[in-house]
Amino acid sequence: MNVQQLLNQFKKTRDYSVAICATLAIEDYISQPVDFASPPKWHLAHTTWFFEEMILKKYLKDYFVFNENFSFLFNSYYQTIGERAVRSHRGTMTRPLVAEVYDYRNYVDQHIFKLLENNIFFDVEQFMILGIHHEQQHQELLITDLKHTFSFNPLNPIYQKDFNLTEDKNADEGWLKMSEGIYEIGHNGEGFCFDNELGRHKVYLHHYEISKTLVTNGDYITFMEAQGYENFNFWLDEGWSWVCENKINAPLYWQKIDGIWHYYTLSGLKVVDKDAMLCHVSFYEAQAFATWMGLRLPTEFEWEAAAEKFNWGKRWEWTYSAYLPYPNFKIAAGAVGEYNGKFMINTMVLRGSSVATSEVDQRKTYRNFFHPKDRWQYTGIRLAK
Repeated sequence: MNVQQLLNQFKKTRDYSVAICATLAIEDYISQPVDFASPPKWHLAHTTWFFEEMILKKYLKDYFVFNENFSFLFNSYYQTIGERAVRSHRGTMTRPLVAEVYDYRNYVDQHIFKLLENNIFFDVEQFMILGIHHEQQHQELLITDLKHTFSFNPLNPIYQKDFNLTEDKNADEGWLKMSEGIYEIGHNGEGFCFDNELGRHKVYLHHYEISKTLVTNGDYITFMEAQGYENFNFWLDEGWSWVCENKINAPLYWQKIDGIWHYYTLSGLKVVDKDAMLCHVSFYEAQAFATWMGLRLPTEFEWEAAAEKFNWGKRWEWTYSAYLPYPNFKIAAGAVGEYNGKFMINTMVLRGSSVATSEVDQRKTYRNFFHPKDRWQYTGIRLAK
C-alpha cells in the first residue's frame, strides 16, 4: 500500500466514525447504562488516542500531545501504556466536551497527514493499518453499543428510519455435507489479518453436515413456545444459572405486547419478523436451542472448512470452540501484544461477520470472541450435525 492509498483509507475510516454519529443529539454521546458498552464520545476519543499513542508519540518528531489527561481517560485495557479510567465510569465523563473530542480527532488527523508527508516506512505502515482496522472494529461497537443504550429508553428512540439491521432472510436451504479429512485452518498470509488468525495449521475433521441457513426468529419462537427457557435439560449448567438468575425468557430486545412478540431495532420498535434471521442471542441460548433440536453448534474449524460453500456475513455465528491460540501463536512485544492474546480464556469463538462489521474485515479466518452470556452484538445460530 503506497502513502496515498493509506491516507485515503485512513480518511475514509475516520470520516465514517463521524458519519455514524451524525444523527445523534448531544445527549446521546455520553450515556452508558451498562459497563460493557461504551458511549459514542468515548469510542471517538479512544480510536483517536490509538493513533496518537501508537504512532504520533513514537514516530513524529517534536509531537505535542493534544491533552495530557487523555491517555488516562481513553486508554482501554493497555497495561503497557499505564493507568486507565474505570471502564464502568466512561459514561460519567461529562468533560471533556463532545466538541473537544472532535477537536482532538481533527488535531490527530492533521498530524497523521503531516507524518505521512514523507516516505512511509514499514513500522508506521503496519501501525497505521492496525489502527484503521481497530477503528473499524469500534465502528461496529459504536452501532451495537448505541443500540443497547437506546433500548433502555421506554420511548424506543429511532436512530435512523432505514437502519433496521435485523431484517435479513436466508437465501439458501438444506444441509452441506462435508467429507472427513484434513483441512487447513488459519490465515494464508495474503492481506490483513489479526494475530489470532495466524499459525495456519492442519486439523482432522470427521464427516459432518452444516446448515446452509441460519436459525430464524420463527424457529426460535417455536423453541420458546415449547418451554425451552423453562426446561433445564436443554441447558448447560452455567447457562441454566444465567437464565434463572437473570430471568431470561427471550432474545435480547424482545418484548411481548398484547400477545405479539416485538423487538427493538435502530429503526424503532417492530413486530418480530418470523422469517428473518435470529440475532442477539448468547452462546448459552444458541447451545440450548441446538440441543432442543437434537443437533449441535459447529466448531470453528468445521465452520471455516465449509465457509466457501454457504452464505455468511449477516450475523456473527456462535461456534462450540473455546477461544485458544493456534499453534506457534506468539504475543507481540509492547502494547500491540495486548490486542488479542491476553483474552484467550473464558470466551467462545464466533465466526463470519455481521451487518455492522466493516467490509474489509469480512473474511472466513476472522476469529471474534465473547463471553458465553454476551448477546448485544448481532449474533445468530448456524447448526451442525
